[in-house]
Amino acid sequence: MKFGVIGYGYWGPNIVRNLVNLEGSQVLAIAEISPQARARAQKAHPDVKVIASALEVITSPDIDAIAVVSPVWTHYELTKAALENGKHVFVEKPFTSTSAQGEELVNLAAQKNLKVMVDHTFLFTGAVKKIKQLVDDKALGNLYYYDSTRVNLGLFQHDCNVLWDLAPHDLSIMDYLLKGDPEAIVATGQGHLNGHEDVAFMTLYFPEKVIAHINVNWLSPVKVRTTLIGGEKRMLVWNDLEADEKLKVYDKGVKIGSKEGVYELLVSYRSGDMWAPQLEQGEALRNELSYFVDCVSTGEEPFNNGSAGLRVVRMLETASESLNKKGSLVYL
Repeated sequence: MKFGVIGYGYWGPNIVRNLVNLEGSQVLAIAEISPQARARAQKAHPDVKVIASALEVITSPDIDAIAVVSPVWTHYELTKAALENGKHVFVEKPFTSTSAQGEELVNLAAQKNLKVMVDHTFLFTGAVKKIKQLVDDKALGNLYYYDSTRVNLGLFQHDCNVLWDLAPHDLSIMDYLLKGDPEAIVATGQGHLNGHEDVAFMTLYFPEKVIAHINVNWLSPVKVRTTLIGGEKRMLVWNDLEADEKLKVYDKGVKIGSKEGVYELLVSYRSGDMWAPQLEQGEALRNELSYFVDCVSTGEEPFNNGSAGLRVVRMLETASESLNKKGSLVYL
């Protein structure tokens, strides 16, 4: 499959490196408006055509698929142009700036019989694959909560706030793990440096009494990537910064019983073993791009398709509405 890549900033080099080394794919062209980034791209990939014009890449008859790795406000126009020119599209998260844009692109892809995949890289990590298996196998029991802390110092974005930058990771994971959309969202936050919120908190109410909380922050002195998922049978901790044993499953829980004539609830705590399951190795982005190539080749619909990206954008839009209302509950 012959690729054109638009954008060679922070994430673009990773996309190009994986596509160049992936069996069954070839990068024909890279479009990048920054002269410095173009020079870096040409030095790293002397055999690839590096140009300033995204339109030239999109309209090239030799290219089968476009990877859109540019700022979120450009995703809609670039993806739309790529689809209109008969190209499959791999687009960086978040999918679009608005849900209306996302809906239009999903419909356009369906009309053209083209694949759109949104870059939700974490879904292809060994940790999330194992968590998905545990949830599907009911190893945790009915889920109670999803609690994530995703904080670091920088990278400050100039075109979106910290929610739109960091929260899509957790929102895409939740969308993958949990059945059904959230019913309501509360978000609070504050901006300190560049007019965008750089600290934010988001709470999502899902059906079946599942609650989710996300803490995202560009002003943390330390980098933290920790997620807790609690169920009635077991609970797990996923620390993505751990070199080994990223995932730990705890056989711990709470039982509540009530006897006739006894008005106080009887609570008993169960504490069992902890184990760290073996996780699938390999770079998540490589696995994801390989899956994209396979889906285009076989006609299979990717699970992280435009519709999945659209669901994440709807959650972000709802969170933004709540944020603007200083934390009011907003129903989806």
